[in-house]
Amino acid sequence: MQPYSQNWTHVTEFVMVGFAGVHETHLLFTLFLVMYLFTLVENLAIILAVGLDHQLWRPMYFFLTHLSCLEIGYTSVTVPKMLAGFIGVDGGKNISYVGCLSQLFIFTFFGATECFLLAAMAYDRYVAICMPLRYGALVSWGICIRLAGACWMVGFLIPVLPIYLMSQLTFCGPNVIDHFFCDASPLLALSCSDVTLKETVDFLVSLAVLLTSSAVISVSYGNIVWTLLHIRSVAERRKAFSTCAAHLTVVSLFYGTLFFMYVRTKVASSINFNKVVSVFYSIVTPMLNPLIYSLRNKEVKGALSRAVSLKSWKGQ
Repeated sequence: MQPYSQNWTHVTEFVMVGFAGVHETHLLFTLFLVMYLFTLVENLAIILAVGLDHQLWRPMYFFLTHLSCLEIGYTSVTVPKMLAGFIGVDGGKNISYVGCLSQLFIFTFFGATECFLLAAMAYDRYVAICMPLRYGALVSWGICIRLAGACWMVGFLIPVLPIYLMSQLTFCGPNVIDHFFCDASPLLALSCSDVTLKETVDFLVSLAVLLTSSAVISVSYGNIVWTLLHIRSVAERRKAFSTCAAHLTVVSLFYGTLFFMYVRTKVASSINFNKVVSVFYSIVTPMLNPLIYSLRNKEVKGALSRAVSLKSWKGQ
């Protein structure tokens, strides 16, 4: 928190320095641009493959398409603006006060929604492995649509209170955000108001989202492991586990960085290290997730191959 002075004017615009201390900016720009485009292509490919292949019209892949949509939105909220800052576009590093809060709201919305969606996907795997005979009734299309809708709705409501409290803070200078997007921690460091309440609410909301969703995931996988241990055939056990291995890998990557990054009460921390972690969960993880699902899932690989073959055949 910055000390308040009556001589300061209220901030109407922020400047995001991003990775200003790094000399190889062109190399970083190329790297992040390639990763962003790769993320878009991968996730769009999965959405199209599932949509075009009737064999994948099942709950597991219904949730996967929603996850791909989230990954596209998650990266698109921050990366294009960061790339504009790298190449020196006019106003590329500047963002208005309203734009900054909007970016933070949408980023938090997508992040919270992904937490709940991963929990819904864990529930789907739990029913499929532990209660296969009741799968059609417990994970019907109606239930899937309601689950996905609930994930998006609750995810949208999660940032309402934190962003409202952020809008009540006073920013009177300086206006330089030492980050590549409007994250809560560097914004709080610029406020000249008392941020104790805002920090506490952020901590509690983040903790509630992470604990609620991770509890569903933990209980689901606890029951899955218990069921797998009672399967005598090693081949059947391996086959059953392979259906949730990709999801478990994605959950480990996503939740590991989020728990580290957001369940904190202190604003003052290593900014550079926070940037590295932010790059990992906002850029690297969305790029890796489609690879994890496609490389570890024969059905997705088959659908992608059929989609490419069909496109090539039509192009001839």
